Amino acid sequence: MKKFIAAVSAIALTFSTAFTAFAAETVDVYVTISDGTGALPVTQEKITVTDVDADGALTINDALFAAHEAKYDGGAEAGFDSSETEYGLSLNKLWGVENGGSYGYYKNNTSAMSLSDTIVDGDYITAYAYSDLTAWSDAYCWFDIDSAELETGAEMALALSYAGYDADWNPVTLFASDAVITINGEKTSYTTDSQGKVEIKFDEEGEYIISAVSDTQTLVPPVCKVKVTAASSDSATTAPETGNNTSGIVAVAAIALAAAFVTKKNEK
Repeated sequence: MKKFIAAVSAIALTFSTAFTAFAAETVDVYVTISDGTGALPVTQEKITVTDVDADGALTINDALFAAHEAKYDGGAEAGFDSSETEYGLSLNKLWGVENGGSYGYYKNNTSAMSLSDTIVDGDYITAYAYSDLTAWSDAYCWFDIDSAELETGAEMALALSYAGYDADWNPVTLFASDAVITINGEKTSYTTDSQGKVEIKFDEEGEYIISAVSDTQTLVPPVCKVKVTAASSDSATTAPETGNNTSGIVAVAAIALAAAFVTKKNEK
């Protein structure tokens, strides 16, 4: 019975995500784009996505098209292109960069299978052009907090990780140590420790883009978007919620149905 319930739950989770993407007419996602030079022309911009390619689903491809349409000079026609290949729907051009297909794209800091991967409201989409076109050593990295609001004088703790491989080429998550933190594109005196951790303090109000560079690695620029307001009696650092609970609700319902099915069967 446990195996049956687990199987039904897994199927329900898969189909609920796909159903959400197919059912919605629009979703709002947060898009980040790196152009391969270390620049971040788009940093967690809230983008409203529609089914521009008319494939019946809302996908990463739709999100990147919409981001270029909204933010690139000349729109998606000038800066973005994708097409079907033997590997699925793939990038041909990103932010005006055509480099023979050397791109990466992630959803919620997880590597996507293709541009056809479906998206839901609140997803974080990151796409980048490789800067190392010889060894392809660009390491995708991310902070444990995507965005935050805090008050002047408060310290914010961040941890920086990157996607790597073990000795057998299995994907693993590793600490990004000795990375120099940048704020609004400028290097700071903050560096990550051996576990990728760093504490940052803001003394002035404003909006800041935190990222990182390294002398020993080719890092895909990570992004943490911070809004700092004047200090009050209650200082706090909070990260916004992302995603939704649709999958969990469907999974619970699926388990309940599975349990009811098994109980009914046993009663016969």
